[in-house]
Formats: sequence, structure tokens, C-alpha cells
Amino acid sequence: MRPSTVVVLALLFAAALYFLLPVVWVLVAATKSTGDLFGTFGLWSPRPQLGQNLSRLFGTGVFGRWIVNSFLYAGLGALAATALSAAAGYAMAKYPFRGREALFNLVLAGVLVPSTVLALPTYLIFSEAGLTGTFWSVLLPGVVSPFGVYLARIHANAAIPDALLESARLDGAGEYRIFATIGLKIMSPALVTIFLFQFIGIWNNYFLPLVMLSDQNLYPVTLGLALWNSQTFRDPAFLELTVAGAAVSALLLVLTMASLQRFWRAGLTAGSVKG
Repeated sequence: MRPSTVVVLALLFAAALYFLLPVVWVLVAATKSTGDLFGTFGLWSPRPQLGQNLSRLFGTGVFGRWIVNSFLYAGLGALAATALSAAAGYAMAKYPFRGREALFNLVLAGVLVPSTVLALPTYLIFSEAGLTGTFWSVLLPGVVSPFGVYLARIHANAAIPDALLESARLDGAGEYRIFATIGLKIMSPALVTIFLFQFIGIWNNYFLPLVMLSDQNLYPVTLGLALWNSQTFRDPAFLELTVAGAAVSALLLVLTMASLQRFWRAGLTAGSVKG
């Protein structure tokens, strides 16, 4: 094995260890009691009590509600963002119009703006509309994805041949039918990518729900766990709930990602157009 290969493998191993170690720690910590969390080695559980911790976690009732809220915010928001990004990206890629490049550059600028910077202006706008403190105040901002529009346009431009669209028009297909039956199918790998990125972004979003929501029943799991974590100084038992909840939240996100991986295949359209 060449030295350069060894160096690359060592760097990859270090990177994998860096990202996986916190996940392993959370999974192990979810099986511990409050006393063992502070009195034992972080990656070893001498007296596992995972069943008891999960029973207490879901016995609170409110944790299940937070999980459902997170799935609703992330799932519905990501679906809407994917649909809007597909339509906008396809239109920018396949329909020339005045100001198209300026509009696309504006979308690119939106990619560079951190979501936390937009939280306060978004709150003021929703406050004027009377939507703060409601389910919609967290869902609606999630349906906008400048990165999704950018990726959809890039993929549509590269993967959908103009000759294929012209052939469909000559066969009598309308623009909406072409988009629905040809464009969306060819763009599906990019759309799954957009959905996954948006789903994870909304699921992990903490600051926007913190600004918008005051009713604990509307909290996503990130905000709910932060609430429990703030109460650990009053009652250390909340530490067990917080760690177990973090482990469940991470596992659900991993399972969601893994279930969608099979749709994420490059080269889906290989051979769709004869040369």
C-alpha cells in the first residue's frame, strides 16, 4: 500500500471517528441512569436501563407530541419546498425569459444568507400577519429553499435534453404534462437530494421555533429537549430524559435518511435518450 493511500485512509478514519463518536456517546448515555452519566466512562454502560429510560421518556406524553410535530414540520415543509424548487428550477432551466439570470443570481444570493439572520425579520412579518405562535409560523418558512431552486435548475439544465422536450411537444404533449411526466422523473435524484437536505435542515432548526412558538404543545423535538435541558439544574432526572430523547431523535433521523437512500441514485436517466 502506497504512503499516500495510508495517509488518505488515516484522514478518513479520523473524520469518521470525529463524526461518529458523539453519536455513540449519546446512544450509550441513553442506557444509563443519572448517577452513571457522571460516575462512569462515557462509552460504557455498566448497568444498562434502556427500557426504563424509554418508558419514562414516552410516558411523559409530550415527547411523542414533539416527535410528531417535528415530522409534520420537516415532512410537509420539505415536500412543499421540493415541489416549489422543482417547478422554479425547471422553469429557469428550460424557459428563457427576460431577467432570468438576474433572478437566478438573486436566488444564489439567498443561498449565502444564514437562516438565523432571517429569523427576526420573519418573526416581524408573521407578527404583522398574526401567525406567530401557530403551527404555520414554523411550517411556512420551511417551504422556501434557495439551495433547492439552485440544485433543481443545475440538474434540469444538465440532465433534460432540449431535444426530448421538443419531441414531446411534437407528439402533442402540453407543458404541464411534459413537466410532470418527463421533467420530474428525470430530476428525481436531485429532488430526493433537495428533500433530504430540507428535511434535515427543518428537523434540526432550533432558533426559528424558539422565536416563533410559546405553546409547548407546538414545540418540535429540538426545542422540547432544550426546555428539558434547562430544567436539569432543578431536577437532575430531566438529564436522563434529555439524553434519551436526543438518542431517539438522532435514530429517527438516521432511519429516515436510510429509508430514502434507495431513491437517491445517480444516473437514473442513463439511456433515456437515444443518441
